[in-house]
Amino acid sequence: MGSRASDSCTPGRDGGGEVARVNVLGVGVCALGFDQALRIIEGWIDAGTGGYVCVTGVHGVMESLQDPSLREIHNRAGLVTPDGMPLVWLSRLHGFRHVERVYGPDLMLALCRRSIARGTRHYLYGGAEGVPERLARRLGRRFPGLNIVGGYSPPFRSLSPKEDADIVRRINEARPDVVWVGLSTPKQERWMATHVDDLTAPVLIGVGAAFDFHAGLKPQAPLWMQHGGLEWLFRLLSEPRRLAGRYLVNNPRFLWHTLLQGIRVRRYEP
Repeated sequence: MGSRASDSCTPGRDGGGEVARVNVLGVGVCALGFDQALRIIEGWIDAGTGGYVCVTGVHGVMESLQDPSLREIHNRAGLVTPDGMPLVWLSRLHGFRHVERVYGPDLMLALCRRSIARGTRHYLYGGAEGVPERLARRLGRRFPGLNIVGGYSPPFRSLSPKEDADIVRRINEARPDVVWVGLSTPKQERWMATHVDDLTAPVLIGVGAAFDFHAGLKPQAPLWMQHGGLEWLFRLLSEPRRLAGRYLVNNPRFLWHTLLQGIRVRRYEP
């Protein structure tokens, strides 16, 4: 099965040393468990410096396969977590038996829960108009004492340089430790890579649909479908017109390309 990527993910203060990356069609996916991902992110917050986190599944890998600039963004990230079960299974086939799914919506809830005692400051960037406010209210009710210091729903159009600078200023003035980015792939990855050096927050995490899930606007797949690698089917049935192209085209292509990589017919360089 393919080859292990030579690079490692950025370790946290309590991350347990370097974390290997698994080369999945040229994207270096971090071989780690869920709790380890949390410790690394908390280490970044404690240190006041870190980077951005790409929570990546099949869709992100296939977008990166077609777009070298997006692949580079993933491979520059401090962490690329295995959001989908196919990436978990591939990592285990490479010998990393400890790898677990680091699912964006679960990561968001777990970090919020653990952050109350730590006083971590959260900012919500993304979603449609009104979604960050709705999400903040629901998270606040779920985790009393959670410190959400602001939110912003950007317009769907491209921002002018002045608008972009104003948003950066607005986020920095709120002094968050974590900026949650809910723009969907690949927009959120591009936004994080572009702004990571301008923002003072030590951690940026792209979690896509987690905003709509936790705001109560879209249903999540049952746990048995999530654990069985069938969440894509649930989402396809929930939003067939929007997601048919993504899943019915990307999933077979992903299987084909991973087969080519696995039997060493084709190399996929990071």
